[in-house]
Amino acid sequence: MQQHRLGADLLESSSAEKELAVLVDNKLSMSQQSDLGAKDTKGVLGCIRKSFASRSREVILPLYSALVRPHLECCVQFWAPQDKRDMELLKWVQWRATKSIKGL
Repeated sequence: MQQHRLGADLLESSSAEKELAVLVDNKLSMSQQSDLGAKDTKGVLGCIRKSFASRSREVILPLYSALVRPHLECCVQFWAPQDKRDMELLKWVQWRATKSIKGL
């Protein structure tokens, strides 16, 4: 671990860095990225559930496409979830979204 300074101030070291909207740790693991995507997605789903009384497909599906999917697909080409835990987490978030649609 290197210690870096900015002027007279010592900068804190970090085990993870965010570059181009992708969170990478010092082991090049992308698990934190999938955790972050799932957390953001859960928040958006909660807002949709609180804000819209209708659970019809005509209402929820466009909201899912516009507000939820971008959080799940953000830079997915780069970080491509490969761990079983990461894939299960993202599947659970998608299941949660489809569960909120009435009759699906």
